[in-house]
Amino acid sequence: MLKTELLEIIANGESSGVEFKRDNIRPEQLAKEIVAMANFQGGRILIGVEDNGTITGIQRPGLEEWVMNLVQNKIHPMLLPFYEEVRLDAQRSVAIISFPQGVSKPYVVRDKGREDIYIRVGSTSRLATREQQARLFALGGILHTEIMPVPRTDRHCLDEARLQNYLRDILGDPHLPASPDEWQARLLGLGFLTEAAEHICCTIAGLVLFGKHPRRYLQQAGLRILAFAGTDKTYRSMLDDILDGPLVGRWDIRNGDKTLIDGGVIERFITAVTPFISRDAAIIDQGFRREANWHYPLDAVRETLLNALAHRDWTHSVDIEVGIYHDRFEVISPGALPNTMSVQKMLAGQRSPRNTIIMEVLRDYGYVESRGMGVRTRIVPLTLAHSGRNPEFTATEDYLKTVLYAPVSDD
Repeated sequence: MLKTELLEIIANGESSGVEFKRDNIRPEQLAKEIVAMANFQGGRILIGVEDNGTITGIQRPGLEEWVMNLVQNKIHPMLLPFYEEVRLDAQRSVAIISFPQGVSKPYVVRDKGREDIYIRVGSTSRLATREQQARLFALGGILHTEIMPVPRTDRHCLDEARLQNYLRDILGDPHLPASPDEWQARLLGLGFLTEAAEHICCTIAGLVLFGKHPRRYLQQAGLRILAFAGTDKTYRSMLDDILDGPLVGRWDIRNGDKTLIDGGVIERFITAVTPFISRDAAIIDQGFRREANWHYPLDAVRETLLNALAHRDWTHSVDIEVGIYHDRFEVISPGALPNTMSVQKMLAGQRSPRNTIIMEVLRDYGYVESRGMGVRTRIVPLTLAHSGRNPEFTATEDYLKTVLYAPVSDD
């Protein structure tokens, strides 16, 4: 934001979309103002400005980190505000927190064991009445967190080579965008970019699918892999790594052949876990190679990971966690099952996709099957045939955990 624009906003005073706050605002008070605006039409909060428009500036050290931690800890569902600071002179700067109208209404303030819903009425924020809450729930509909904007990103945060590969080779589109404006229009149409707070930025879907360094802008975009020698999680691990990068690989497709040029997180995951879920055979084959003996069916491992990547809840600010133990392979996907889905319905083959853009792109590449019944048709039968035990699925309010068991005979 330019200095002149900031001064004009301050001169116009507070409104339904603009709020002035001192630098020493309490965290619950700031959360209240953000929630009220998000439940209305979005807006801006200027920190370092008095109610009467006097500019006192900001003094709190680490203000941006304080704001982001406050939003993560006190506001639900997840909201990603834009933060910037504008220096007016050598002594005074003003922080601007801006955010669009929320797509996951109603937003609530979590504080002291309560969840309160606020709305904006004129230039004040108030607790919503029962009727107002009912309207917010109706407006919210199904959560579409994958199309939420990611602050501090733009088109250049996406890997253009992968995008070209996707459009030209995967989708078979002979007409690639020829200018920056055409690229922007195309990516907006695909849901990989969005407009928010007068910025064109990446959506969560666009960033995690094609972003160069997604975790730099979205903390929970990583994939954490842990491996332990025993059956419990201990401080001493054989592997503790976080994979960051685009989910999809870059492929060379000619005459019906598909060759990997540059792997994404999915391919890097398989490479990273292979030493911990397999062992070389004692006998060398006719090609002088040792075939791997897998502790778990590789297709089931891959399908379990893909389910977590495709269906995770982005309102939870934690990575997907893969745990490899002596006797089992676990994947913990953040978030409860969507809508009325249950483990029983999932095992029966019912489908309820949460992130449709991510799912469709993974299907375009052939990472996931077209029917979307990988649990019933692949994970369960493959695991049962391999180890003699069914996989286990545990669903809570915070995560879905999938456990594949190794055969009892594996040492």
